[in-house]
Amino acid sequence: MDQKTLRTGTNLAVDSPSLLADIAETARFGGTAKGGICRLALTLQDRQVRDWLGTQAAALGGVLTVDSMGNQFIRLPGSDPSLPPLVMGSHLDTQPTGGKYDGIYGVLAGLSVLRALQRSGYRMRHPVELVNWTNEEGSRFAPAMFSSGVFAGAITELQAYEIRDVDGISFGQALEEIGYRGDEPCGQHPVRAYFELHIEQGPVLEKEGTTIGAVTGVQAMRWFDLRLNGQEAHAGTTPRAMRRDALLTAAHIMIMIDEIAQSHGEDTRATVGIIHVQPGSTNVVPGEVQMSLDLRHPDDDVIAAVEECIRKEAARQAEQQGIAFSMKRIWKSPAVHFDPACVELVRRAASQTGQTCRDIVSGAGHDAAYMGHICPTAMIFIPCRNGLSHNEAEHAEAGDIVAGANVLLHAVMAADAHFDPV
Repeated sequence: MDQKTLRTGTNLAVDSPSLLADIAETARFGGTAKGGICRLALTLQDRQVRDWLGTQAAALGGVLTVDSMGNQFIRLPGSDPSLPPLVMGSHLDTQPTGGKYDGIYGVLAGLSVLRALQRSGYRMRHPVELVNWTNEEGSRFAPAMFSSGVFAGAITELQAYEIRDVDGISFGQALEEIGYRGDEPCGQHPVRAYFELHIEQGPVLEKEGTTIGAVTGVQAMRWFDLRLNGQEAHAGTTPRAMRRDALLTAAHIMIMIDEIAQSHGEDTRATVGIIHVQPGSTNVVPGEVQMSLDLRHPDDDVIAAVEECIRKEAARQAEQQGIAFSMKRIWKSPAVHFDPACVELVRRAASQTGQTCRDIVSGAGHDAAYMGHICPTAMIFIPCRNGLSHNEAEHAEAGDIVAGANVLLHAVMAADAHFDPV
């Protein structure tokens, strides 16, 4: 490579065969019969893919650090050791029936960026790092993204360690069991700016034929635990007027939730994803229901209004049926607006690499949402087929995968010039 290229980095690109091979190889850690991945946080499969990432760090000559929440950092040094690093990242854990791209694409693309820099000999002023955040999905330990939340100071480490899965195993215990509780206190790792590459998980980019989404922010999200307590009774002998059917009331409340969401505009999202019914017998009127509720909207004021409407109307409907009702908020993530300068660096990197680009708001949560509160942050989206994610059929085209990684590379290189020492 000539010296002009080394100075400017204009012709640098990731090695596409290696990136695509990494996606195929890591899919074997927790791979399912349907071609997806089940790799829940802090399981054997998670440890295996973490170990694999560690071997890649060693082969790269990077410095691997693991913090007290199990977050992995791989560093390439910069020319000025006094500068904080520019960080890329995402996550390696999946949903129980997840795909091969959600999360891990951002990690593997970041790895390909480190390799491109190391292979070319191009050295930036800032160190460059790749991070794998622990338990982004929240599918084993809820809520989602709490390791980056601890890193950003939104959640305490003690709170995180005490969170338990459905089998009663605590996060702290599971972290110790797979050997990934590191020595560095979580949150003490310096970051100058953060970039996260991800599949869109929605249909907009594919529908428009656009390759790159410059993500301007993440919508507000709230999770709730709803509980309804009525009375078990014999299904054959109890008249309708004398029943206190918790499940029937829950069904009416679910319809009401959808109606309230629709009344607050098309950007409102309301989802009941989990329902537990007791006693769970064919010939017993259900006496207890526990269900989840996921609310999302780009505006904090709107999501607050939706929550208040649901609380009041659900309580009213439950009272009419003689049902005790409670609605506990278990997680709140305010709307995040990413750093305008970082977003502009993404737009310019897309233009520089010849890719179509449009601004977009993330409907899904990401670790970047927490990072956006503590450092300049931006995200990059690429299309996924039919907008499908959290599904074993999740798919991204090879050309888009490589394009996104190259946009990430050039955005980080541009950030090195943009951010002066602080």
